[in-house]
Amino acid sequence: MSASACILGCKGHELTPDEVALYRDARPWGFILFRRNIDNPSQVRDLTAALRESVGRPDAPILIDQEGGRVARLQPPHWRKYPPGRAYGELAANDPLLRREITRLGARLMAHDLAGLGINVDCVPVLDVPQPGAHDIIGDRAYATTAEEIALLGRAAAEGLIAGGVLPVIKHIPGHGRSMADSHEHLPVVDAPRSALAAVDFAPFRVLSDMPMAMSAHVVYTALDPKRPATASRRVISEIIRGDIGFNGLLMTDDLSMKALSGDFTARARTALAAGCDMVLHCNGEMDEMTAVLKGVKPLAGKARRRADAALARLAKVVEPFDAEAGRARFEAAFEGRLAA
Repeated sequence: MSASACILGCKGHELTPDEVALYRDARPWGFILFRRNIDNPSQVRDLTAALRESVGRPDAPILIDQEGGRVARLQPPHWRKYPPGRAYGELAANDPLLRREITRLGARLMAHDLAGLGINVDCVPVLDVPQPGAHDIIGDRAYATTAEEIALLGRAAAEGLIAGGVLPVIKHIPGHGRSMADSHEHLPVVDAPRSALAAVDFAPFRVLSDMPMAMSAHVVYTALDPKRPATASRRVISEIIRGDIGFNGLLMTDDLSMKALSGDFTARARTALAAGCDMVLHCNGEMDEMTAVLKGVKPLAGKARRRADAALARLAKVVEPFDAEAGRARFEAAFEGRLAA
């Protein structure tokens, strides 16, 4: 039986009987963890094992948003803090090779943390190019302020994750950096001309178009589709994401529960899949919402299934040899001891 084209969350540190029953019957392709699901390493390992057991797939993807800075689900005292993306771009102004080395190393250290917990997908790197005056929902999550530097460091981060046995997810395709609103709360509308979007916003995604997975932006681009956000726009997905950008990996939505989207949850799921997304993402673990989402999804099939299988095939069977202690020392030295324990 094929997995369903969805990724779901759960409510707490342990699965409830109702969650186990729902996952067993619905067979989501994967799961995502948030701070509410995290207590200590042993508990997280038990939870990831239970999630996979519920669907009977030992390779079921388990995602997390572990960027560093203000978007970090793993926190002290059990895990080390990592800086936001911008901190990498501000290292050694005259030494791009050092910036790339340390960005890759930071991601390799994160992969070491995640793989040890049974988490095999990190929703990193952020490839959005922030623009002056835009909402700070992206802000220092971006590695830099230019498309070229973001592409350079974004690829370094992706390579570091893959080397450690964790898949990257490039986000938020085709670009969230111009938005004047937080899509968690409102629907952002971007009025930039297509030429500007193509030259700047799409550029980092083109450079990393070979990555296995991407997350869509809940943003309306009036020059592309004035009525629908990218997540729900067949035109944006086919012409821009698959066409101009050239991304042919697994395309998942951003969280369906974000207020940028309209309609009930069944309609949101159906609309996103009909527009060309391969997978829908629902994060908050609310049972009634998940039940509604599941009414709008279908089993993975055709191109979506092939893309999902291809993404999992990118998981390293044998991870790159790594001395975590030496890596941590090198990482902290690059930031001159300014990282909090």
